[in-house]
Amino acid sequence: MFRGKLPKRQRLIGLWLLLSGISLLGGAVFAAWLDSLFQPQGMARLVLWLGCFSGGGTIFLVGLLLERMLFTPLRHLQVQLARLVANPDARDDYPPEGWLRGLGPDLMRVREAWRSDRQRLATAHAEGARSAARIRQELETLLQVLDTPLLLCDHHRRLLLFNQAAETLFEGHTGLGLGKRLDTLLPVASLQDMLSQLPVDGSPRELLIPCDERWLHGVMRRVPNSHGETLLTLTDATATWTNEMGARAGLAERLPALRRHGASLSSAAEALGSVRHAKHIDDTLQRRLEAVIGEESLALGEEIERFGQLLEDMQQQGERLVPLWSNDLWRSLNERLANRRIAVTPIGMPAWFKGDAPALLTLLDTLLERLHEHAGDVDFEGEMLLGNRRVYLDLIWPGSPLPQSELAIWCERRLEALPLSPRVGDLLRQHASDAWSLADPDGAHSRLRLPLPSVERVGAPPARLPPRPEFHDFGIAELPPPDAELARQPLRALEVVAFDTETTGLELRRGDAVVSLGACRIVNARLLANDTFDVRIDPGKPIPPASTAIHGITDDDVAGAPPLSVILPRFRDYIGDAVILAHNAAFDLLALQPTGAGVTLDMPVLDTLLLSRALDESLDGHDLDTLAERYDLSFPPGTRHTALGDARVTAELWLALVPRLEARGIETLEEALALQATAFDREDACT
Repeated sequence: MFRGKLPKRQRLIGLWLLLSGISLLGGAVFAAWLDSLFQPQGMARLVLWLGCFSGGGTIFLVGLLLERMLFTPLRHLQVQLARLVANPDARDDYPPEGWLRGLGPDLMRVREAWRSDRQRLATAHAEGARSAARIRQELETLLQVLDTPLLLCDHHRRLLLFNQAAETLFEGHTGLGLGKRLDTLLPVASLQDMLSQLPVDGSPRELLIPCDERWLHGVMRRVPNSHGETLLTLTDATATWTNEMGARAGLAERLPALRRHGASLSSAAEALGSVRHAKHIDDTLQRRLEAVIGEESLALGEEIERFGQLLEDMQQQGERLVPLWSNDLWRSLNERLANRRIAVTPIGMPAWFKGDAPALLTLLDTLLERLHEHAGDVDFEGEMLLGNRRVYLDLIWPGSPLPQSELAIWCERRLEALPLSPRVGDLLRQHASDAWSLADPDGAHSRLRLPLPSVERVGAPPARLPPRPEFHDFGIAELPPPDAELARQPLRALEVVAFDTETTGLELRRGDAVVSLGACRIVNARLLANDTFDVRIDPGKPIPPASTAIHGITDDDVAGAPPLSVILPRFRDYIGDAVILAHNAAFDLLALQPTGAGVTLDMPVLDTLLLSRALDESLDGHDLDTLAERYDLSFPPGTRHTALGDARVTAELWLALVPRLEARGIETLEEALALQATAFDREDACT
């Protein structure tokens, strides 16, 4: 009945009450029989009945005494020891009591000795840790400011490091993450072949890599004196490639035609000059040569027009013309003007445009100085107006427009602050632009207008996320190879994805569906802070108010959200080769695998509910709230009963259970799954 372990509290209490009841009932029957047989009177009858009830009463009182003085203190001691194994610094809520009170000083001594040993160990490694922290801080700072996307992978092609530029380049790609295979991020056969053939001396190798609709220029090199680590730097070569194969290729094609027409025109002009001085030549030849000159002149003019158009295209497609947000431009301009009596107040709607930001700032700075001399000490405004194919940048002031002659003089002014000292007109031509001044309809204001290339983009740029703290984990290189037998991998080496769902109700077999799915990742026994999966899902039915009261998700929150059939493939890609983890996983898997789901989650599943039940069968309460309290875990405000919030706490609970599993000799996934299976009963199967 007890499966070789301590009985559960309910079984023990039931056994105690059963024995007490049987003893009391038997005593009552025996007392009634003796009373009818001897018919005692007075004190003798009282003694008879008390004696017959003494056995059952003694069992009841002894059981009550044992429960209060031994069994309850033992349960509290078990909880405290479990908490200490998971976290030696956890708070002490259950000091020894009852008959175990004498263990208080000993337990305190063990706790203090444990902490003292840890303190001495920390002190012994303080110098190395301080140096490592300094190196890590410098590395993270370098990774954050480096504009070139870079990836570092081990000899098993698992990602050990990536920077923020790489995260921006692969935004939304599920293949980017610490511990994930490079093959899932860039599944290109030529890349894999080159990785296996890189020279060990660190010599670089270059490769063009297709990625979605872009071409990436990659430079790979083996890290010298390493265990086979490879550094891969990437640049988006799409714009350069388009430029090389587009406008520049067109220029190369137009040049022979220009030379041909020029040579023909020169030959015809030379021949015409000879004909005019030769009187014996017929006028017909002269007219023919004049026609040739006219045709070649026309063709040359057309070629020059095409040549100019290609130059303009090159200027607009140049790598220095990048998408800019007008509010960023005005902010940067006002920072440059902060030490002068000039400022520009942005008005109207902000817009995207294409430009060379450093050159534009210098250009506008110069133009505002001239406008200040022209208009005097006035307030300037800046406005962006959307045209059909252009964006108009307007500088507005109270007063009269600028004469075109003065603008022409300004366009010849050289900008000494820029390389090669280009003229204002050169920068305008770089942007395929011009400058003119016009009066506003109110008659009181004028503006200087610069047309700029437009960008097909709407909405303000997203807020820049704070730098993530886990762009690198070199411990991944020490993990077993990904092709090792998964069942025999150590628990601390497992890549684990903890997930949770929120649903319209608990009757999944009767139509209740998922409304939210959240997950987070554990790599190298470390919970990654921002490697998450958090989506809302359209359940295809109204959400009952009773369910909304629990998880807070309403019908409006899921309006327009994708259905589960769309989310499941994305979630499967997010999981990759990881083991999945959940609390009461049977429910969440049933929610994610309805009939006809199309995607099967067939990887190993760890369940913190079953593991806790198997570890502490004699303890009551294995729900997530009770276990969070038991292991001193906390839910941040507002995250309980949210899919991602519960998934995070489930992940933290797994990390707290790992030391307890290892203390019992359970060190591999295979052993953890076997232990977990012993706690799976009929009730779980029915659920």
